[in-house]
Amino acid sequence: MITLNGVSKKLGKFNIKDISIEIPDGYICGLAGQNGAGKTSLMHMILGLYKPDAGEVLVDGKSYSENEEEIRKLFGIVLAEELFEPGYSLVHNGVTYGSFYSGFDKAKYTRLLKEFELIPQEKYMRLSKGQKLKCQFAFALACNPKYLVLDEPAASFDPNFRKQFYDKLKEFIGNGDKSVILATHMTEELDVIGDYLIYMEDGNVVYSGDIEAFRDKYRIVSGEKYKIKLMKAGDIINIEEGAYGCKALIRHRTSCIYDKELQVTCPSISEFMYHYSKRNERNGD
Repeated sequence: MITLNGVSKKLGKFNIKDISIEIPDGYICGLAGQNGAGKTSLMHMILGLYKPDAGEVLVDGKSYSENEEEIRKLFGIVLAEELFEPGYSLVHNGVTYGSFYSGFDKAKYTRLLKEFELIPQEKYMRLSKGQKLKCQFAFALACNPKYLVLDEPAASFDPNFRKQFYDKLKEFIGNGDKSVILATHMTEELDVIGDYLIYMEDGNVVYSGDIEAFRDKYRIVSGEKYKIKLMKAGDIINIEEGAYGCKALIRHRTSCIYDKELQVTCPSISEFMYHYSKRNERNGD
């Protein structure tokens, strides 16, 4: 389990603000939010690349201050930054960097490269962006980590490989003692494969928990505006008029009673993100 207790960090004009969350084992945890919400900064905190100004990050109950080398070996990472030597071949890069990981399996790495349609002897510099991320992903899996931390890789994958990528993530967590932390803008896929969600806005965690519990907490309500406005004002997060009526994001409670002419559905992550980001634009009409 990864635990953040009261973690804060000032990064120029941006702040990570008093974050306390737990990421349990056995989940694909989606990290969602608008651009600039703090997703990458939070990942860097989890990976020990940023030291908190306040609070602590614990990985399996251990702190970076006392167990940094041991903790780093628990992670396989795919980041936007290019981590490998441009002039080395893919297999040379794997062997070079794999020497720092006790769990690295060269045979598995080579097999995954071929499975991902990469040539092990190819120079890293000759790969496209998507191919470089495939190579990083193969290396991360070949290190046999407990945690995979992935920063927006799927957007650079072609649709065919994207399905293979998601299948690999599900396979990775299959035995229940490993976890994936996946930052993504592709929330449609996260709705399908994710089972845990951290939603961020402006350096704050708005929601952290099981995706099913998240879906139970909110509703999208569509219909005539006056019928939506009859609901408890404090439960209406955002309401928006369109050509064919109104749509609103509502805080759902078991006691809520909806007009039978209103259409009520669970929000997708994308719908939640859109309406939640618009909530401060609401006026009183």
